[in-house]
Amino acid sequence: VKETRSAIVGLWEQLSVDEIGPQALARLLIVYPWTQRYFASLGDLSSPAAIMGNPKVATHGKVVMGALEKGVKNLDDIKSTYAALSEMHSDKFHVDPDNFKVGVGSFGLFLTICVAMKLGPSVFTADAQDAWSKFLAVVVSAFCEQSR
Repeated sequence: VKETRSAIVGLWEQLSVDEIGPQALARLLIVYPWTQRYFASLGDLSSPAAIMGNPKVATHGKVVMGALEKGVKNLDDIKSTYAALSEMHSDKFHVDPDNFKVGVGSFGLFLTICVAMKLGPSVFTADAQDAWSKFLAVVVSAFCEQSR
């Protein structure tokens, strides 16, 4: 457990929120266009080029990474760390629980891809990826808690 926590924190310290978040969110919106319906406020999402160049997508990607940072800083209590955010997405945005789980989980997948590309195999080793994947799984579970 201690090694997993150290790996998560160590990976996080090497990431640029301003770079990784926008890349991961853009990939999500391009690969899974159905997720765009939850992001109408972001403006032009009409094409991959529009998404990649959209400053609101980049800004929201940074916001998502800021939320993930809270999880990294609160590894002992991730569930309550995301309780309010989970409730807001469920109650205010009316995100369907099944789509929510797929969407948040898919963002985690694209985030993992971006992290792997950025850090490379010498840093993002199999053990590091395992720790990272466990962290994201716990975040997804906590985030989806209120949508049940």
